[in-house]
Amino acid sequence: MKSSPHRPSIELLFKRGLGSAEIARRLQISSSTVRNVVAAIKKRGDASEVKKSGRPRSVNTRNTRAIIKKRIIRNDGLSLNRMASQLGIARSTVQSIVKNDLKLKMRRVSDVIWTDEKIFTIEPLPNRQNQRQLLSKDDSMSPKRRLAHNRLFPKSVMVWAGITATGKTPLVFIERNVKINSEVYQKIVLMDNLLPWVTQHFAGGPFILQQDWAPSHGSRSTLAVLEAHFPGFLDKNLWPASSPDLNPMDFSVWGMLEGKIAGKVFATVDDLKAALEVAWASIDDGYLRRTVNSVKKRLRACVKARGSNFE
Repeated sequence: MKSSPHRPSIELLFKRGLGSAEIARRLQISSSTVRNVVAAIKKRGDASEVKKSGRPRSVNTRNTRAIIKKRIIRNDGLSLNRMASQLGIARSTVQSIVKNDLKLKMRRVSDVIWTDEKIFTIEPLPNRQNQRQLLSKDDSMSPKRRLAHNRLFPKSVMVWAGITATGKTPLVFIERNVKINSEVYQKIVLMDNLLPWVTQHFAGGPFILQQDWAPSHGSRSTLAVLEAHFPGFLDKNLWPASSPDLNPMDFSVWGMLEGKIAGKVFATVDDLKAALEVAWASIDDGYLRRTVNSVKKRLRACVKARGSNFE
């Protein structure tokens, strides 16, 4: 409600014993205005206006945008979390300004750590393209026909890994009977393996963590760990859901790793792990650089398609 300039006069007349109707007649103002002021007097003892609490309606101002732009120009690897903390505003506000107002885009895909998880089994799926038979129509149901069989539930292991244009993280194996909840993801993946690796690999320089948004990756406690130790992570507003064609782990690396162990049946999960370690070590920096650089073309195609399907 807009403050009335008649508050002092209403208060004075009310304290002299005049009723609301008489005050309204004398001041020639609406009786509802008088009643509101009188109610305030009865509640607080005077008619002074109470200052509104809370943050300003918007902190996305021209001045704030100019400050953020200058800081990014000086250091385009500056953490959005750190900038938000320095300016005393929410990280989401900084992200919105960078993305929607300044129209800035991620330029250095070489600084992104592309991560993902995949299940590998000791008995790989058969490649049906290599197991075709040329049979006559009469032989299609005869004993000559060979069928490829797999065990219903072969032993397996969950593998987490990540790459950049200049290196690759250790492989992280998570056993089948271990549920990947927030606690496991934070301790085994983020703190025990990824943090030591980025500390050594980037040597204090800027980096950006990409991950999918499985429940354990986006829980409140995991976000707190990411904010504290991986402040340049791509949150849900910056990384589209269900986008395997944009993550080199999905569109290239896992397939290459599968190809290196293709056709092999392993007696134990430990044998599978050992083979994966050897295959992982054989991936060279040239392949990593070419694969990560191809993300730029895919991102441009995604933007051109307005987030829809693209070839």
